[in-house]
Amino acid sequence: AKDIESIKDMTFAVESGSAGEAAAQAAGLNATAVQSQADALMEVAAGTSDACVIDLLMAGAMIGEGTSYPDLTYDAEQKLTTEEYGIGCRKGSDLAAFINNVLAETYADGSMKKVADTYKLADAMVEQAAPDANYTVPTDGDVAYIQSKGKLVVGITEFEPMDYKDASGNWIGFDADMAKLVAEKLGVDIEFTVINWDNKIMELDSKNIDVVWNGMTLTEGVTAAMECTNAYCENAQVVITK
Repeated sequence: AKDIESIKDMTFAVESGSAGEAAAQAAGLNATAVQSQADALMEVAAGTSDACVIDLLMAGAMIGEGTSYPDLTYDAEQKLTTEEYGIGCRKGSDLAAFINNVLAETYADGSMKKVADTYKLADAMVEQAAPDANYTVPTDGDVAYIQSKGKLVVGITEFEPMDYKDASGNWIGFDADMAKLVAEKLGVDIEFTVINWDNKIMELDSKNIDVVWNGMTLTEGVTAAMECTNAYCENAQVVITK
């Protein structure tokens, strides 16, 4: 494993506005921002960057033998940061509490673990509190707004194993499948919209999307700007090289 000092002369690609960018900056790495983690991987594969910093869960799905990037490598034990994922709603939104209740119910009945097993993420799951027996669905606010328009719009980026397309072009992944469960419990359709990750808060506040559900790290900045759910998944930032 390489230590931080040994990689400081390397050029890095990082997703703009991501936890990976923040981790690279904190470590004093020579980093250039690109639009997505997928683009960061392409930079390393093409040789235009020496390395990149991405989410450990994405690295596990996309790097190594039998994956999209068999020639790239990383050390799962060398973590720049450890963190947790949460789901972001508009500040003050009652949708966060609704989603928390769904997370609690699906954790308790085993359906969350079933989804996690599908994407080999069971070890990363965060235990959820017991469902709130007294929870009632609000009759005004964001939940009512989403139910009245009949559609939950989910802001994502392409990020295997959380949100990505299958061979038929349908969105799948741990986050996508859990979002579908929430839409089902809301009684609405679901729409996945690819967003510029840097603009996620603006997209939420302008109501272009209703929720950011895409392996989002619960940073101080995120929790200050959004109404976030409880953590549901553990992650880390790791260095990818060729």
